[in-house]
Amino acid sequence: MTQYPVDMTVKPEVEAFFDPATNTISYVVKDPSSNSCAVIDSVMDIDYAAGRLTYENADAIIEYIKRRDLKPEWIIETHVHADHLSAAPYIQEKLGGKIGIGDQILVVQDTFGKIFNEGTEFQRDGSQFDALFKDGDTYTIGSMPAFVIYTPGHTPACMTHVMGNAAFVGDTLFMPDGGSARADFPGGDAGVLYDSIQKLLALPDDMRLFMCHDYGPNGRDIKWETSVGEEKAHNIHVGGGKSREDFIRFRTERDAQLDMPKLILPSLQVNMRAGNVPTDPDGKPMLKVPINRI
Repeated sequence: MTQYPVDMTVKPEVEAFFDPATNTISYVVKDPSSNSCAVIDSVMDIDYAAGRLTYENADAIIEYIKRRDLKPEWIIETHVHADHLSAAPYIQEKLGGKIGIGDQILVVQDTFGKIFNEGTEFQRDGSQFDALFKDGDTYTIGSMPAFVIYTPGHTPACMTHVMGNAAFVGDTLFMPDGGSARADFPGGDAGVLYDSIQKLLALPDDMRLFMCHDYGPNGRDIKWETSVGEEKAHNIHVGGGKSREDFIRFRTERDAQLDMPKLILPSLQVNMRAGNVPTDPDGKPMLKVPINRI
């Protein structure tokens, strides 16, 4: 039996915030024995065509935290998102807390620093974040134990955060009828993604799993919570003991048919900076559009 570094019987309170523009689910996760909490995968709103940023989603999270008199200790990014912009620094400015991501952010920063032709002023050492997590690292939210599992494949920096009996899987896994995330971004790998999913399926069957995205396959209502047992039995891409070879074949063929996410260019530039918007030489917020690079 796999040994895990913390007690996973604590049952955190989990509040979800769904953003229909990007089909992203953000979370506030509360320690049941204190007012401490964590914010996971927050969203900053963008009208890309108009070049305007707003904070309706983040403000809803902030209002909830204030109304409940909660104390954010962590603002977690499960990975460098390619489909939405992070509101982490905005929430940190309003409420405090430390911004954390996986330590392989350095790989992402190096890869996309080149693609976006970033100058030497763009640090590629993860210093934009307050904490860089390694596989197996532990931390606490109040008195609630948490640890991280390195789950790459979708991106090189993907981490799953296990908080008590709840695991926040980022884009590593979708709801059972949604399957799995794509693996064709720079640094992605379908075989590595399969191996990462097996790490999640090795967690206890009653472990609650919380998704970062849901698209309501076949017209069903949006959902974001399932369990390890449900995924093992019913996930359409990896459930029922599907082989690594079959998964790689399917995932590779499927990814070749997918369009790039609409917000991939602004998202990567912002999220590799911990949610901060890059600036031009005059210090004004500015985004780039590299041509034929992704």
